[in-house]
Amino acid sequence: MPDYELHEPQLSGTTTGEWDDPQLEEFDTDDLGEVADSFLLSASGFPPENFTDLKLPVVDQDGNLNRNALRTAKSGGRGVGAVEDLDARKADEVEDLIDELANEHFDDADFGD
Repeated sequence: MPDYELHEPQLSGTTTGEWDDPQLEEFDTDDLGEVADSFLLSASGFPPENFTDLKLPVVDQDGNLNRNALRTAKSGGRGVGAVEDLDARKADEVEDLIDELANEHFDDADFGD
């Protein structure tokens, strides 16, 4: 069972645009440490060993925190509940971080409820 590591993503702005999970080739870098800045979780730490270790992307390739990505990460079929072997305590921490990011950057007091 992976011991997922949680971290706050790096961002330079925000967007409410459409969202699709990014693929490695969509990033302008091969540096997994930089790519990982767009994700909330890694199964192998930060920087990750492999791209597939990264879970719950919320920042687009331009460095913008995406409101729709936060919604997907919180409650979508590709969200926190879909991360294999994620224990309940860590899942709660992830959801708390998602709420904090939404509240801080989008003024969403009732985000995801």
